[in-house]
Amino acid sequence: MNEITYLNNQFLIAMPNLADPNFFHSVTLMCQHNEEGALGITINRPGDLKLEDIFQQMDLQPVNPETNKIPIFYGGPVQQDRGFIIHSREQDRKWDSTVAVSETLSLTTSKDILEAIAHDEGPNNFLVALGYAGWGLGQLEEEIVANSWLHTTCDDQIIFGTPVGQRWNAAAGQLGVDISTLTIPAGHG
Repeated sequence: MNEITYLNNQFLIAMPNLADPNFFHSVTLMCQHNEEGALGITINRPGDLKLEDIFQQMDLQPVNPETNKIPIFYGGPVQQDRGFIIHSREQDRKWDSTVAVSETLSLTTSKDILEAIAHDEGPNNFLVALGYAGWGLGQLEEEIVANSWLHTTCDDQIIFGTPVGQRWNAAAGQLGVDISTLTIPAGHG
């Protein structure tokens, strides 16, 4: 029996032929992948909303007005009304609802982290998203076998230090490939 490899703390990189508009040219950070399915946050799809929109709903006034301009990302097609924050792990900070993704990254869904961000007391690095990408039992594995995805180790620098428009190429570049030159197979024999 083959041992299952879970893709926690991996980038899931959409192949050029993946036409689903939810995932076309996307890079998704895999936050949880286990025997029940998978959950990830797409890191290269800024939406139309800014943090200001969330702060207004929460009746928060940020200390630094520039914080208002930070884009909210489209994290995926599931629960698009729910916020997810990927952030650097500072060992001295605890948030109400946090899951460790790696030794350096966490995923938080509680409003206390947004309040801290507004007060300039949040994590050093963060990405706020609405919604997530989810797969049921065996679904992601089937899509990988069908050549819809590549995967590679997460690099925090790509999430927090690489311009959004370059993240798809940068993530694939970790594998030593120029993803824009990959083509789909002509047929199956």
